[in-house]
Amino acid sequence: MAAKKTAATKAVKKTVKKAARKPAQTAVEAFETPTVWNLKLYVAGQSPKSIRAFANLKVLCEEHLKGRYQIEVIDLLEHPHLARGAQIIATPTLVVKLPNAVQKIIGDLSETDRVLIGLALQPVG
Repeated sequence: MAAKKTAATKAVKKTVKKAARKPAQTAVEAFETPTVWNLKLYVAGQSPKSIRAFANLKVLCEEHLKGRYQIEVIDLLEHPHLARGAQIIATPTLVVKLPNAVQKIIGDLSETDRVLIGLALQPVG
């Protein structure tokens, strides 16, 4: 019986080691890829940061999600009650709803690599 447990234990350890060596997955690989990406950009009026965030998001979407995205801009100066429900603590904030996860990215979205990782379009590392 002890020999069987040892063989089973070795097989499990071997499987765990193999899994640990796999390259990092993007969230897109880990979760289902949405057919259409629904992106919500929470802003506070027409501030320079809000305008930059929208422009940067539009460029990223055209380059990486062409024809597969919808952007909804939500102005929290006009609809402040929406901040609480979406748990928005700073603006601009991009909210991405993947089938099994929700990602939030705060800022003007000018750091392309970080945004792509947050959108699960680029692997970490």
